[in-house]
Amino acid sequence: MAASFDPLTTTAVDLQQLLRQNKISSVQIVEKYLAQIEQHEAKLHAFISVAPRDKLLRAAASLDEERLQGKTRSTLHGIPIVLKDNFVTASNLGMGTTAGSLALVGAKASVNAAIVQRLLDAGLLILGKTNMTEFAGMKMTMISPGWSPVGGQTVSAYTGPIAPDETLLGHSAPGGSSTGSAVAVAAGFSPLAMGTETIGSIVTPSSRAALYALKPTVGVQDSTGLYTLTDFYDSPGPMAKSAADVLALFEILLGRSLGRLGQGTPDWEGLSVAFLDPLVWRMADAMCRQHERTAEQMREEYQRAIARLKEAGCAVKFPVELADISALMVDGQHAIMPIAFWDFKNLCIPRFLEAFDECPVKSLDDIVQFNEDHKDKCLPSEFPEQGDLIKARDNEDAEDNIAALKKGLRSVARQILDRVFDGEGVNIIAAPADSSLCIHAAASGYPIATVPLGQLRYNSRPFGLCMVAQKDREDTLLQFMAAYEATSPPRAVPTL
Repeated sequence: MAASFDPLTTTAVDLQQLLRQNKISSVQIVEKYLAQIEQHEAKLHAFISVAPRDKLLRAAASLDEERLQGKTRSTLHGIPIVLKDNFVTASNLGMGTTAGSLALVGAKASVNAAIVQRLLDAGLLILGKTNMTEFAGMKMTMISPGWSPVGGQTVSAYTGPIAPDETLLGHSAPGGSSTGSAVAVAAGFSPLAMGTETIGSIVTPSSRAALYALKPTVGVQDSTGLYTLTDFYDSPGPMAKSAADVLALFEILLGRSLGRLGQGTPDWEGLSVAFLDPLVWRMADAMCRQHERTAEQMREEYQRAIARLKEAGCAVKFPVELADISALMVDGQHAIMPIAFWDFKNLCIPRFLEAFDECPVKSLDDIVQFNEDHKDKCLPSEFPEQGDLIKARDNEDAEDNIAALKKGLRSVARQILDRVFDGEGVNIIAAPADSSLCIHAAASGYPIATVPLGQLRYNSRPFGLCMVAQKDREDTLLQFMAAYEATSPPRAVPTL
């Protein structure tokens, strides 16, 4: 069997076809990705840990043997995947789980997170655990996305190191707490990845890696054994090089088929999209400094994409107005951060630490103290604070007040979005991925996805579209993603 494929462009669906045709084995696939990791990981810092080679190859050989015996566990049987390092993996897989924190190094678990076990049962091979913003950003407000004291700074496969004096989400920043997962797929370390999103943590890094990705409806998956920053905003989701790959992985996560979406030629039937004005829906200069016509190029390509979709048969409305994030208030109160601090302290950190059989820290207090005791590594000169951890630790909000804020914010956000869905007669709202639409998605709990759009002439970094649908309408987003991919130029591929 020949083992030749390009890890930078080959999709999981491509690999599955090669496996079915007996043109390649899972062992050969794993060896190819491990070679790619060995060659390029040192400059990208996409991983916190890579699974032991011998364990991976034994698992791949076992799945190859099952295939020879006529047994395939799923459509992704024998395909590799990487996981953000907040999915708890049992110690027998040879990888820890740190959420990017040195305080968690050495923690041991005997049980996989529910999603991890679902993936293993479906015959996927976990290549490694990817780097992430420490605690998904709940440490220091202006911490660089993709930095952790365990894994260092994740670097874009397209732009290289972050430019000096770059803004938080500037054009050389890889963006978002799931950055390691996005960079791993773009760099050809794996065809598939899992990330998690609080607000923008899947969409932003995926759009900057020219990927197709999906944050499903909040609460639709079993998050047992998964570190999330909040219960209210967070959802895990797939990242890949094609819409078909996202669909295949999401069906496994759901445990059911989405029917016609995986069959035949993608089409626009039943889809209607409201596109927001890119002059309004953009990042503030303080977050993303513009250079050499970057803003103009992004707007021009956004408008060309709209024209292309119209010509292809998509029902489009542009420009459509949507209330901005200043409208996301509850009885005059800011709700977004109080909810985050309360959930993190009272729900998420305690539950995450309880997933381990052995753990160096037992509480949020312990984590804060650990960072103080190991300042040289945990609080280095470039990121010397843990102000958000302390704010969460010291949070004294009453549970009933937070419950009221949650109920009010969810209602307000859905009313804002539903006003466009219903008033414009559309089932998708789209905007530049470099925008605040992900905040509306998080507040409403609605699913959000991203697709590649273009690549900056300035420094080669990709940029994309993001799209929101109503609750449990991931099928609508997946249909759009497939039709979009079929009528768009190929995604940008990095030069490593």
